[in-house]
Amino acid sequence: MERSGAKRRVYDIIQIGNQNDSPSRAFDIFLVCVIILNITAMFLETFDELADYNRLFKGIEAATVMVFCVEYILRIWTAELLYPGIGKGKAVCRFLLSYDGIIDLLTILPFFFLSGFVVFRMLRVVRIFHLFRINSQYDSFNVIKSVLYEKRNQIASSVFIIIILMLAASLFMYNVEHEAQPEVFRNALSGIWWSVCTLFTVGYGDIYPVTILGRAMAIVITFLGVGAVAIPTGIISAGFVEQYTRLQHETSTLAQELTSIVIGDDSAWIGKRVLDIEQEYSVDIVLIRRGTDVTAAKSTHVIRKGDQVAYL
Repeated sequence: MERSGAKRRVYDIIQIGNQNDSPSRAFDIFLVCVIILNITAMFLETFDELADYNRLFKGIEAATVMVFCVEYILRIWTAELLYPGIGKGKAVCRFLLSYDGIIDLLTILPFFFLSGFVVFRMLRVVRIFHLFRINSQYDSFNVIKSVLYEKRNQIASSVFIIIILMLAASLFMYNVEHEAQPEVFRNALSGIWWSVCTLFTVGYGDIYPVTILGRAMAIVITFLGVGAVAIPTGIISAGFVEQYTRLQHETSTLAQELTSIVIGDDSAWIGKRVLDIEQEYSVDIVLIRRGTDVTAAKSTHVIRKGDQVAYL
């Protein structure tokens, strides 16, 4: 029982986004600091001027990777609590093949195989995505994911339009400018580089038209590029407005249907997880108010004295 209780407590602490548990929130902050420290050391290693500090950077990298290893082992150890009811072995396999498990593994591998294939050295960049894994548990990132998923068809259509416009612009410019400057517009690929820089209004200036017809076409393509790039931007912006409007409407509607109670000294819910309460009392806990903070209830949240709980 003691071992089971310790595993439960470790699970509650390492669960990302459990804002109602102070140790869990402190662990999230600590993990973010470790990731940032790791990435900073990785960046600083690339500066020749800081070659004298490479041993320090290697030490920081080794220490932070050890933290990642410990976290990875703890998540494997508590996988059966993350996926209850499917058995320990299946839970571990499910975690290892999940997005979180893969990102954790790819964060660790490059350190141990850094002197091997180039692909392992490139995997060091995956450590940056570790931050996305943490942020994905918070509402702000969930809204972004929802908007991108709901508008995926419109975004794909707008990207397709941009690709077609980019290919057409590159071929037009190649045909017009190739004879005037063959060393610059050597092939259609050179035209693609120019079209991308122009359509996205970057304008590096390394490739540019010199003929009158080429410059005239460049003006038209630049205007088309401004409009083309604005299409996905407008779609995503409209999606954010729709999402927040929907959330506000759902919150106001839900508030009228919820039952709200304040957890007193004699409440049987004190110290219990939301998941356990929902299973035992056949309720659906939606919101938890603790002081001035109001959060959406998650299965791992632990109810404390003084909490205001809204449920269906």
